[in-house]
Amino acid sequence: MFVVALVAFMTAFNLRSLKSVANFNTVIVVLQVVLIAVILGMVVYGVFEGEGAGTLASTRPFWSGDAHVIPMITGATILCFSFTGFDGISNLSEETKDAERVIPRAIFLTALIGGMIFIFATYFLQLYFPDISRFKDPDASQPEIMLYVAGKAFQVGALIFSTITVLASGMAAHAGVARLMYVMGRDGVFPKSFFGYVHPKWRTPAMNIILVGAIALLAINFDLVMATALINFGALVAFTFVNLSVISQFWIREKRNKTLKDHFQYLFLPMCGALTVGALWVNLEESSMVLGLIWAAIGLILPGLRHQELP
Repeated sequence: MFVVALVAFMTAFNLRSLKSVANFNTVIVVLQVVLIAVILGMVVYGVFEGEGAGTLASTRPFWSGDAHVIPMITGATILCFSFTGFDGISNLSEETKDAERVIPRAIFLTALIGGMIFIFATYFLQLYFPDISRFKDPDASQPEIMLYVAGKAFQVGALIFSTITVLASGMAAHAGVARLMYVMGRDGVFPKSFFGYVHPKWRTPAMNIILVGAIALLAINFDLVMATALINFGALVAFTFVNLSVISQFWIREKRNKTLKDHFQYLFLPMCGALTVGALWVNLEESSMVLGLIWAAIGLILPGLRHQELP
């Protein structure tokens, strides 16, 4: 019932207008930042008072003698899940004023600010918890972190709020996917009569929003492992081809390969990006690879069936 109610709420909000989604998400994000600041304040105070490492300046959160490269790279493939979505901002360009200037800035700032928050939060939490010996379930340690840092009452309140914040992430993804499908319908990639439809009153891609909501109901039978596996595979595919597309578009097609600056910007940097993502591919979990390849195969087969000529 929780999944059904959540999907119904997100679908209804997205049907009415993008502005209502943006306003709701703004409130949630502001409250999240406040919550992060409060928790980090308590963590810093605890470390200052002697908890964990007992010092606020240490290199151990970044590297220690016990660290191994391969497990760190494997962990990075899981961390990709935290970064996915910033590129989805481009899906909202249809309804953004001065999109050519605003959208690229929003994408870079979202990735940069998110990355800085992850680094600072992880650094201080690592000082407070130098190892995982205090955690009963290290794979789902957030509730225990709240308990040890701030107490039972704060833990309950923070977990309730964390559940509510799922709405912000879900509604943003819902809005972005629906508008991407609309653009593909408008351009004839998908059937225009359905995917290119815009509600005459609300001016939203209503059919796509309802379809995305229906697909989201599959989460009833999903667990977090399966969802993360699919998302990580998709994220790595996207990150890989973004880098390769820079080489294809600028270095090869537009012939921007005359100067050292051109080679650095349009060949060297994207190659470094592709190789970095390649290291994540090698260490991707088996379940992510299997589920992702099955999903990719479906995506390759369906267009072929659609365009197959009848005898």
